[in-house]
Amino acid sequence: MGVKKNQVLVPDHAFVPKHEIVSKEDAEKVLKKFNCKPTELPLIFVTDPAILGLGVKPGDLIKITRKSPTAGESLYYRYVVEV
Repeated sequence: MGVKKNQVLVPDHAFVPKHEIVSKEDAEKVLKKFNCKPTELPLIFVTDPAILGLGVKPGDLIKITRKSPTAGESLYYRYVVEV
C-alpha cells in the first residue's frame, strides 16, 4: 500500500508535535528527574502513526515537544511498548 498523491503522513502534519527518540543516557536522566520507572510513564504503541519512520522499538523513550501559548514549549515523555 503506497502513499497517495495528496496524502499527508501523520508525522509530517502541521498539528503533530515533534517526536524524537531519547538517548539511553538522557532517558536515565529523565527517569531520575521524575523518580520513576519507564513503565510508570504514559505509554505509546510502537505502531502509533505519530512515530512511524523514527525507527523506534519497544523499550525506547520518546520526547514530544509541544508548542504552548503560555510556556512556549512543553516537553512530554512516553515509553514505547508493543501492541
